[in-house]
Amino acid sequence: MTDLSDATISDRKITFGIIAGEASGDILGAGLIRSLRQRYPQARFVGIGGEEMIAEGFHSLVPMERLSVMGLVEVLGRIRELFRIRARLLDYFFATPPDVVIGIDSPDFTLAIERRCREAGLLSVHYVSPSVWAWRQKRIFKIAKSVNLMLTLFPFEARFYEEHQVPVAFVGHPLADRIPLEPDTVRMRESLGIERDASVLAVLPGSRAGEVGRLGTLFLEACRWIQERRPDLQLLIPCVNRDRERQVRDLVEALDVKLPVTIVRGRSRDVMAASDVVLLASGTATLEAMLLKKPMVVGYRLSGFSYALLSRLVKVPHVALPNLLARRELVPELLQDDATAENLGEAVLERLDNDDERGRLKEAFTELHHTLKQGADERAAEAISELVERGVH
Repeated sequence: MTDLSDATISDRKITFGIIAGEASGDILGAGLIRSLRQRYPQARFVGIGGEEMIAEGFHSLVPMERLSVMGLVEVLGRIRELFRIRARLLDYFFATPPDVVIGIDSPDFTLAIERRCREAGLLSVHYVSPSVWAWRQKRIFKIAKSVNLMLTLFPFEARFYEEHQVPVAFVGHPLADRIPLEPDTVRMRESLGIERDASVLAVLPGSRAGEVGRLGTLFLEACRWIQERRPDLQLLIPCVNRDRERQVRDLVEALDVKLPVTIVRGRSRDVMAASDVVLLASGTATLEAMLLKKPMVVGYRLSGFSYALLSRLVKVPHVALPNLLARRELVPELLQDDATAENLGEAVLERLDNDDERGRLKEAFTELHHTLKQGADERAAEAISELVERGVH
């Protein structure tokens, strides 16, 4: 911890260069700016960010949307523009050097900038670790040359960096700060028009078109298998936007048996909170379901080639975040050939009817929630502040 008084710190006009490339990074950046400004009221924040960061007084040199590119084809189509944006940002940072450069997620774009800045003598921080602990682990050596400090959301990530002597701070996960330890299932059901005593299954096949295309029909077939055995079960599918809603409706209509499904646009967290069990794709949604204390079944499929390739590259025993955090299997992971309608359906029914298992899961999930509930915005700001003060003095 720094020995400098708050008054001494706050009097200095610090400049923070921040780069966020997508909506999740914009939210993290806004929280970080709020906490940093409490330490440095005269601070200036500049770089690339979205509406959330701009609302906190951030100056974005380029609209963040120009960085929000998904998929190889889309990236290749915009590669020249991305290089121009990177060059413009570096020119700005070299001409008017910030006290520290902070890249938030988007590692393919931000880490290269962080490395150039560090080579030029600027302090650099990366917030949200790439999944280097899971695959392509040799990237750690490039990261070590790119950053003065890595900020991680999960403790197992911090352990990996410590093992490789990379300066790191575990700050916790902002979602754990925002989601209450005791979710209000009754209130969420009322807001969605669901009876208090209904049996509810939330179904989340993913947020992107490719995921929904691969998993949507499989999950719907599993729902049909379950409904044959539990006709009272209500099925809710949240869709991130109008396009995904249309895609899911087409998949439902393509089934040879009519399946009673309620589709909800947005509100995926509310739908999970209102459910008894969640059937979902691997990803961040598994963390949300865990923080909401919901039993879940994780299913995922890739193309045969992609799965064979990743099976050789991935170095972790689990894919679901609750299992990675607990270092053991808390929730079932049914992947590739194991992800059948019957297997998924059986796993869901087991969790619907087993009150003892639900109690054990809630206890384990609550413990993990406490682990992640660290006040991420404040801890990240504290770690960055200490780095800046060491650099200044």
